[in-house]
Formats: sequence, structure tokens, C-alpha cells
Amino acid sequence: MNKIEELLEKLIFAGRWLLAPLYIGLLAALLPILYRFFHSFWHMISHITTLSASEITLQVLELLDTVLLGNLIIIVLFAGYENFVSKIKVAEGAEDRPHWMGHVDYSGLKIKLIGSLVAISVIELLKDFMQEGPFDATREGWRIGIHVTFVISGVLFAFMDNLADRHKSER
Repeated sequence: MNKIEELLEKLIFAGRWLLAPLYIGLLAALLPILYRFFHSFWHMISHITTLSASEITLQVLELLDTVLLGNLIIIVLFAGYENFVSKIKVAEGAEDRPHWMGHVDYSGLKIKLIGSLVAISVIELLKDFMQEGPFDATREGWRIGIHVTFVISGVLFAFMDNLADRHKSER
């Protein structure tokens, strides 16, 4: 019976590698984001003489939004892979290794994720408020509601993690 249990545990432990293709997919998801960034950047540069200051601001906000999305993918990719699959050994001695890499646990990943979502959401709201044309109060009301939900969720995640950390330290 112990041999069956050991085999089952080895199989379950090796099962974490089934996540590896998902992380490769996230890495590949950076390609359309990279394309979108340079497409938007080229549009802004090629129309620089005809764009107004507010239109340039909107284009730059679009670029920021794209960069934040790329950063979010990298955070989830690195932290997820290291927490659930395997340590990234090639980065251990690297001079340019991100300082948070290897130190973001699942709890920290949630906080970074919600923080990125809040940042992306606020940029989207700012873009909406800066655009010229008719104002759709219902649409913007929903967007503000979603943004506030992200903010409240982030605060609640941080509060719950703080409580859990206090509980761990009291033990």
C-alpha cells in the first residue's frame, strides 16, 4: 500500500508540470501586446503634427495601459511558475533579476494582481473622461463601479493578508 501511495504522490507532484504550457502561453500572449504597443506608438508618431495635446495624452495613456498589461503578465508568469511549478534557476545569479522574483508568494501575487487591475482601470477611466464627444453616463457609471470594486477588493485582500500574517506571528 505504501508503494501505491508513493507512486500517487509522485504523480501528483509531477502534475504541476501540466501548468508549464499555460505559462508558455502567457509568454506568447506578450507578442500581440508588443505588436499593439508599437502599432499605437507608430500611429501617434506618424500623426504627431495633426494630433491635439489631448489626443497625444490619450495615445500615451493607451501605451501606458499596454505596458501595465505586459507587466501584469510577467508578474503572473514569474510568480506563478515559481510558486506552482519550479524555481527559475537561471535567474538566481542574474544581475538584472527583479528584486521581487522568488519572494512573491500566492498572497503577494493577489495583491500585485489587484494593484495592476486598479492601475489599468484608472487609466481606462481617465481615457474615457478625456475623450471628446458624447458622455455615456450609464457606461461610465458601470466603469466607475467596477473600478471601485477593484479598489475595495484590493483593500480587503490586503486586510485579510495582514490578519493572516498577524495570526501566523502569534503562533
